[in-house]
Amino acid sequence: MRTTGLRAVFAAVLLVLAGCAAPTAAPGGDASPATPDPDRDGFDDPDQDVLGWEVGYWYDESIAVDQSDGLNDSEMEAYVARGMARVEQLRQLEFDERVPVSVVSRDDYRSANAGGSAASDSEYNRWNDQVWEALFIAGESTASASAISETTGSSVLGFYSPSDGEIKIVTDSPGEPTIDNATLVHELVHAAQDQRFDLTDARFRSETQDGDLATDGIVEGDASYVERQYSERCAAGTWDCVATPDTENSGGSPNLGVLITIFQPYSDGPVYVHDLYERGGWEAVNDALRDPPASTEQTIHVTDESPRLISFVDEGTNGWTTFPDQGVEGSDTVGEASMFAMFWYQARTSGAETVRVQSILDTNSQYDTYNYDAEPSNGWANDRLFPYRNAAGAETDYGYVWVTEWDTDDDAREFHDAYLNILSAHDATQRDDGVYVIADGSFNDAFRVVRTGDRVVVVNGPAPADVDEIRPGLAG
Repeated sequence: MRTTGLRAVFAAVLLVLAGCAAPTAAPGGDASPATPDPDRDGFDDPDQDVLGWEVGYWYDESIAVDQSDGLNDSEMEAYVARGMARVEQLRQLEFDERVPVSVVSRDDYRSANAGGSAASDSEYNRWNDQVWEALFIAGESTASASAISETTGSSVLGFYSPSDGEIKIVTDSPGEPTIDNATLVHELVHAAQDQRFDLTDARFRSETQDGDLATDGIVEGDASYVERQYSERCAAGTWDCVATPDTENSGGSPNLGVLITIFQPYSDGPVYVHDLYERGGWEAVNDALRDPPASTEQTIHVTDESPRLISFVDEGTNGWTTFPDQGVEGSDTVGEASMFAMFWYQARTSGAETVRVQSILDTNSQYDTYNYDAEPSNGWANDRLFPYRNAAGAETDYGYVWVTEWDTDDDAREFHDAYLNILSAHDATQRDDGVYVIADGSFNDAFRVVRTGDRVVVVNGPAPADVDEIRPGLAG
């Protein structure tokens, strides 16, 4: 994923929402994928490498590992080797080579993750600032790169880097490291994916936010699905699992809008993967890794519906231009998941009449953590968001044109009305020419919102005159 920063690596994420407890699935049950036992005699090493055995350990073999005082080198070696064997047994993928695991302090991770706001990336960051501002998640007083890095710095438990072929565990106590079973297994699945499907391949990278999240739907969904099967076996006592001492995440204050956005693949991804598995076993999941989903609509609703093509002609005047070197011809596609995050975040923080805040808990699958299906964002057919800039004055001004397409006129109307309710929650006033103005706060700008059939276009600029200069074709 782009250093947009939603993901530069494949990570295990801890999500904590004050006032919203994540549901958990009951251990065991018939939903856990069955895996065959390899032909073996006790815990003797096999004559050749087989599924369920790695580096001297069988998946169901006991190991002498005590994390109460941290992991030493020999304990780490046994813990990781057996974890690899267990991933093989569950996921039915053979590791080609051993996976190195190292530990990084949370402070060091935060420092490294903050690198996305470097001056060399400033044009990208200014472009991306408009994307997150359009989503009413990071306003003008907050740089999007900072909001993203602070959020991931608080929530990431570990990550796998395909470029290094290594797992890094993020901890507050690097001198006495501990690794949660689920985190280790999650990242080992990513290592297996990389060794079998090459996570550095272009198909796992996208030029849009929605494309990134959609690809994560299969990559993180696969890892989270296997993680869930593993945790069920630990909870049911089917497998002997290494105890992890309770630790307190030093956390911070993550932006919940960003957090809900980046968590969507971890929530809907396992449901998507379970559906694939039920229909075609692990080979169906493997096929999805070979050809990842194209949009978060596909992972939210478990559909193969393709996004509708949107053409766009720039109409900017008086110095207003797009960012032609960023995104797809200057545009990003935020998609259904990010739109849901916008509506939920604004309902929670500003009281906007968009979605019921607690509806995020209305899930209907044991593999689903949060519900991203809501009327204002459902029926998404595609969107293209074009950030604009104007450097003609003493300071550069910014704005955007957001073109959204919907399956039906009613879907477009629901988005349109909910969006206007966000403006209302920020005390926007409507002028005689139809332009809305938010006078104060971090989203103080001018907006024109036009619905035509199944299309809704939002134009944003610092002042009403800028709105008409950015998109004169929509001016009344």
